[in-house]
Parts: sequence; C-alpha cells; structure tokens
Amino acid sequence: MSETNNLSNIQQKLLNERHDDTLINKAVAYAKDYVDEIKERAVFPSKVAIDKLSIFDEQLAIEPCEANGLIDFLNTHGAPATTGIMGSRYFGFVNGGATPAGLAAKVLGTYWDQNTALNILSPICAKLETVVEQWLQQLFNLSNKTVAGYVSGTSTANFCGLAAARFRQLNNVGWNLNEQGLFNAPNLRIITGKHAHSSIVKVISLLGFGKNNIEWVDVDKQGSIIPEAIPALDESSILILQAGNVNSGSFDPFDKICTKAKAANAWIHIDGAFGLWAAASKQLKHLTKGIALADSWAVDGHKTLNTPYDCGIVLCKDEEAMVTALHAEGAYIIQSEERDGMFYTPEMSRRSRIIELWATLKNLGQQGLDEMILGLHKNALSFATAISKIDGFTVLNEVVFNQVIVKCANDDLTKRVTQGIQQHGVCWVGGSTWFGEAVIRVSICSWLTTEADIVKTVSSFEHCLKKAQIKN
Repeated sequence: MSETNNLSNIQQKLLNERHDDTLINKAVAYAKDYVDEIKERAVFPSKVAIDKLSIFDEQLAIEPCEANGLIDFLNTHGAPATTGIMGSRYFGFVNGGATPAGLAAKVLGTYWDQNTALNILSPICAKLETVVEQWLQQLFNLSNKTVAGYVSGTSTANFCGLAAARFRQLNNVGWNLNEQGLFNAPNLRIITGKHAHSSIVKVISLLGFGKNNIEWVDVDKQGSIIPEAIPALDESSILILQAGNVNSGSFDPFDKICTKAKAANAWIHIDGAFGLWAAASKQLKHLTKGIALADSWAVDGHKTLNTPYDCGIVLCKDEEAMVTALHAEGAYIIQSEERDGMFYTPEMSRRSRIIELWATLKNLGQQGLDEMILGLHKNALSFATAISKIDGFTVLNEVVFNQVIVKCANDDLTKRVTQGIQQHGVCWVGGSTWFGEAVIRVSICSWLTTEADIVKTVSSFEHCLKKAQIKN
C-alpha cells in the first residue's frame, strides 16, 4: 500500500496544492503586477476599495476552500485596499520601500520557513546573523565586541537595549535583577530629550521605570537635546539619545555628550530607527560622530535601508548584559558553539528576517548603500527648496537628513491641506505637531523616489493648498 493511500482528506488536499505549480505561479504573477504598477497607482486606497473590504466579513466556512480561488479572491479584493508604501511617493510614516533583491530573498526565505531561535534549528540563518553582525559593526564603526539581535522593529530593539541597560545599571549598584526582581530595587534614573520618540516612552513604561520618573531634557529649535541641559549623571543613569528626530530628522550632538556620560558610568542608548544609517554615508556620517561611545543602539532595516517590512536590529557592546536580560533556559534547548540567535532577542521562535536583511546589504554593498542614503537626503533637500518657493508654505526645519516639516498660515489650514493631500492620491503625507504647531511631516525613505516624484508631490501640495484656501 502506498503512503498516499494512508493520507487523510485534508493531508491529500494540502499535498495536491503543494504540487500545484499554478498556485505559486499565480501568486508570483499577481505580486509582479502589483510591483510593476506601484508607481502609477494611487498611494492610498480609495473609499470604494476600503468599503469593499466588507466582503471579508464572513463566518469561517465549515468546508475547506480551494487554494487557487482563495488567491484570486485575496488579490481581487485585497490588493486595491493596500497602501503604496513600496512606491515612490509615500512620505507618511517613516517607511522605506523594498529592494528587488530583498523582496526576492524574502520570498525564498518564506518557502524555507526557518525558525531562527537556535543554530541547530537553522544553520544558514545562524551563519547569516553572524555575518551581518560583522557588517553592521563595520558600517557603524562599532567595536567588534558589539552583538546584534534581529527583531521586528525599533520599538522592540529599544526594549532590548534598555532591558540590557536596566540589568547592567542595577548590577552596578549591587542588585541582581533576575534573582531579586524589581520590587524594592534601587532606583534607576532615565534621562532623555523632550522630543524622544513615543516608542521610547512606551518601553520605559513596559520595563517598569515609570513615565513620571523620566528626567526630561530641553531640546533646541531643531529638536536635538541640549548638552548643557543634561543633569549630572552617575552609575544609576540611563541616558537615551536620538539619531534622527522623527519630525525634523535632527541628530543629538553625540560627540559633545557621550564622553562625559561614559566618565560618569552612565549607560547610553541611541534610538537610531532611521538615522543611524547616516553613518554609512561618507557625506552624512558627520551626523553620527560619537555614536561608538554608546552602549546600545536600535535601528530599522525597513526604513532607510529599504528591506521588506518587519526588520529591526538591536546592537549592544555589553553581550553579558543583553544575554542575561533576555535569556531563556530549558532542558530541551540545544545550544551550540556557534551563534544561537534567541539569546539576543525577547523571542525564542522568530521568522527568518535575517535572510532579506543579508540580501539587501549584499546587493547594495557599501557604495550602493552610500548612494541610496545620500539620494534620500538630496530628494529631501530638493523638496524643501521647491516647496519653500510656493507662497503659503513654510519649511520649519534644517534638512539634515530625510525629514521635512512644512506648515501653512495657521493650524486649521495646515490640517485641511494635509487631509486634502491624503485624499488627492498623488502622494501620502502625515500630520504632526512641532513645538505646539500643526505641521505636515514629509519623510523621504524610498529608493524608488525620483526628481519627477518630487515635482509631482510639490504640485499636489500646491493644488491642495489652493483648494483649501477657496473652501475657506
């Protein structure tokens, strides 16, 4: 009797679908069409497309459905309601595009479906994690003792870095966090700038420091922390700095701060979600001068680097602190002499995001990475220059990286213009506040953006401003 004769109905169905080449070919064809059309489609889905999502409101069926039809259904009704983040005129949240090599590697990695917790689970992923760790040390000019953890994004990376800081700084004052817990633990001091990203505040809360205990430091008109305003630090201090203000793109003056902070035995963590990559550009690396003096860093791949989405990295020069803060034990865990990635992240099981991260870096190389990063900056400068020439718009920040902050005559008009731009569909931008004023935040992060896209975007801004002024 053949093995297939012993299969259950669902096993036979799934096996048939695995061998059905039309299924994956159809998915790839739909994906290729989507990518080919991304530059010309509306950046945000229409109300009609969003309303039609109600077709997904159904009870879970009793009987299995046919896979080919499922993919047709998903593409027909799902694709029109996607946001064109991978396109060339999405300037809203700080999202990059995705390079072709990174996308292709992600597809291959999806089929490999590796669990990257342990070397024994995936030798290839353990090797790639080790190699990329070395590449990141080189790109950011960090010590070869720096270890990397590969997580979903900078929010989690900030959590990991500050968890390591919490362990080390408590250990410095004679408290073993893992053994004694947080109850009755000595107080740690959390010092950061008033323009720290919201994810920093969230992590401070998650780690039990308490948001009310933050020692807030004044910032300058660009949103950078003022060195002279930082209070005296000591071995109980955790100082959180920023490489890339989420609104203005400004960088804290690391070289003026870090030497003094290290002399006081403070832990320095740098939130560099999109800005840390400036270190990989010859013309922009001055922005990151002094970062090597920090103890931990958080950075995204899916922003400036343009990996596919869900790719964050935590870096830490204190391996013991990070591993001890995040470690897990179990009789069934088989450790190796090579890298076991689970010890550098909160998760045990993790998807193999390292595959597309490795592919993106290898595909670009140092020269390509430099050119891409500088290109984002040049596009931001080009946009700022062009929009400043249109009566009714004012650029509020010094464009040092990829962020531009724009306002209109008053808050109400700024908000209406922002909404109009979002509805116009040519580009997509987000609203924010800057020192109490409503602003339009433009984040240029995609490798695909060209000068022609900047021209179209500026034209859309002008069109929507005139329309808003007429309605007013």
